[in-house]
Amino acid sequence: MELRYNNKKKKELTKMKIASFTKHPYFPIIILGAILILLQLIGSTGIIKPSILNFLSPVLTRYIVALGFLILLGYAGLASLGTAGFMGLGAYLIGYLFQTVGLSVEMAFVIGLVLSLVLGSFVGFISLRIEGMYLAIVTLGLSEILKKFFANSPLTGAATGMNIESGMKFLGLFSSNTLVYNPIYYILVFFMIILMIWVINIINSPTGRAFLSIKNSTSAAQAMGISLLKYRLLAFLLATMFAVTGGMLNMVRSLTAYPSTWGIDLSLNVLAAVVIGGMKNIWGVLVGTFIIFGLKDLVLVKLTFFQTYKNAHLMFSGALIIVVVMFYPGGVIKLFTDIKQLIIKTYKTLKLKWEDYRYGKDI
Repeated sequence: MELRYNNKKKKELTKMKIASFTKHPYFPIIILGAILILLQLIGSTGIIKPSILNFLSPVLTRYIVALGFLILLGYAGLASLGTAGFMGLGAYLIGYLFQTVGLSVEMAFVIGLVLSLVLGSFVGFISLRIEGMYLAIVTLGLSEILKKFFANSPLTGAATGMNIESGMKFLGLFSSNTLVYNPIYYILVFFMIILMIWVINIINSPTGRAFLSIKNSTSAAQAMGISLLKYRLLAFLLATMFAVTGGMLNMVRSLTAYPSTWGIDLSLNVLAAVVIGGMKNIWGVLVGTFIIFGLKDLVLVKLTFFQTYKNAHLMFSGALIIVVVMFYPGGVIKLFTDIKQLIIKTYKTLKLKWEDYRYGKDI
C-alpha cells in the first residue's frame, strides 16, 4: 500500500515538473527553433524542396524586423514608416564594409548595430516633438531619402544595386548563391530565437509596462514618474536595431541588394504583418508575417492578377488590415484563441450531455 502511494506521488511530481517546463514561455520558442532547424537538416537530404527553405529565409528576416515594430507600435504606440529604409541601410552597410573596405562580416555587423543605435536615437528625439501621423510622415521622408541615396550613390552600386559574388562567411558558416541549401539559414533561426526571447523579457518587464502606460496616456505616465525621453528613445532604439539587423541578415543570406527593394511597400507590409497578426503578441506577429510575406511568395505570385499588377499585393494587405481592425482588433491570434475556447467549450458541453445521457442528470 505504501509502495503504491510512493509511486503515485512520484508520478505526480514528474507530471508537475514536465508541466512547469512545457508551460514556460521559452518552451514553444525552442520547439519552433528545433522544427525550423530540422526542416533544413531534412531538406539537405533532398526530401524537402530547396524552394520551400529559400522562401522561409526572407520570411524569418522580415519577422525579426516585425518584432521590433511590435515593441514600437504595439507597446510604445509610436508609428513609423521608415522600416524599409533602415533595413536597406543595414544591407548596404554590411555589404560595403565587407566588399569595399575589406572588414570581416562579424566586424561589419557590429558596426551596423552601433549605427542603428545612433539612427534610433536621432529618430527617437524627433518623436519627442511630434507624434501620430506626423511622426509616420517624418520617418517615411527619412526612408525615402535613404532610398534615393541607395539609388544614386556609387557606394551602393546606384541603380544596379550591390551583388557580392564571392559569398560571405559569417560566424563560421559560408553563404553563397551557388549553394542549394544555404547554411546561413541556421544563423537566421538562431537570431530569431534569441530576439523572440529578448522581446518576451521586455514585454513582461517593468519596461514593457512603462511602454504600455505611455501608449495609453502620456500625461498619466508622466504623473507616475515615467520618463517619456527614456522610453521613447528606447522604443526607437530597439525598433531601429531590429530593422538594421534584419537588413544585414538579409544581405548575408541573399548577397544582393537593390534600391527598389527598400520602398514604402516593404514598410507597409511589415506594418500589415504586425496589425494583422496581433500588435501585442509575438506569435500573432509570426502568423501575420507568414500571411503577408508567405502568401505573397507562395500563392499570390502564382495568380494571374497579381502577376499582371505587381503592387496589387498591397491591396490584399490593405483589405486584410481593414477586416482585422473592424472585426478582430486583437489580430488573427485572437481569432485562433476564440476558436480554441469554442472547441474547449463545445467539448465540455458534449461531455456533460454524454454523462447526463449515460448516468442520468443529478437531482
